[in-house]
Amino acid sequence: MDHEHPSALPMPAPDPKRLRRTGCCAVVFDEHGRILLHHRTDNGQWGLPGGSIETGESAEQSCIREVKEETGYDVAVTKLIGIYSHPSTTTITYPDGNVVAYVALAFECRLLGGQATLNDESSAIDWFDPANLPEPFLANHRPRVNDALARQTAAFYR
Repeated sequence: MDHEHPSALPMPAPDPKRLRRTGCCAVVFDEHGRILLHHRTDNGQWGLPGGSIETGESAEQSCIREVKEETGYDVAVTKLIGIYSHPSTTTITYPDGNVVAYVALAFECRLLGGQATLNDESSAIDWFDPANLPEPFLANHRPRVNDALARQTAAFYR
């Protein structure tokens, strides 16, 4: 006799072209209230520094690493801004056909030091007034910037 709950759904077969990943991004403010952005080489858009959380690292470690890799700046994570997982804003189809559904964690970070350093992921790095974001800007990063500007104590979940 099957003891499984009658409403349980069968697990879908794994599809190597459809993946679930956890990522992070950083909203780094300077002393003038501007935010750190980089112009991405993969899609030609401006966005928050961030990327996938790698095996063996915490979300905080990943956020710090990604900011350093993509911008050259050293940061400290100060708080969780929000968790973003709605499929309409976190599912990306890559040119190779892979479809990745992200759960993205946005963190507010404090600048510790470093300097803007271009690399293979960033063709430009600069600080911007959040009310005047550069174009083209990643649409799914706009809510994260807005949530950071709300300065809410509790994290958003979207």
